[in-house]
Amino acid sequence: MTDIKIKITDRDGVLHEVDAPTDMNMNLMEVVRSYELAPEGTIGICGGMAMCASCQCYVKSDHDLPEKSDDEEAMLAEAFNVRENSRLGCQLHISEDMDGLEVELAPEEL
Repeated sequence: MTDIKIKITDRDGVLHEVDAPTDMNMNLMEVVRSYELAPEGTIGICGGMAMCASCQCYVKSDHDLPEKSDDEEAMLAEAFNVRENSRLGCQLHISEDMDGLEVELAPEEL
């Protein structure tokens, strides 16, 4: 089992350095939920199907991440608070090459 370190800034501006397993096929949204870094019911509302943007985050580090899928691009085109470095956490599957990744959770839209 190989864990990597990820730095996640929550919606209150608090930085968390967490361990994320690379052998469980988890995505970033699931890591955020497992560490309870966002209130329940405010992240991953669609269950990780790239249909709600509640898991939108801003990638702050210079990691070479997989390209956005058409579904992710379409959802981000309709989302609020989108920036050039926006990604959907549910579409970022944890892998060893993401060690040291730094992200900030996008503000919640009510």
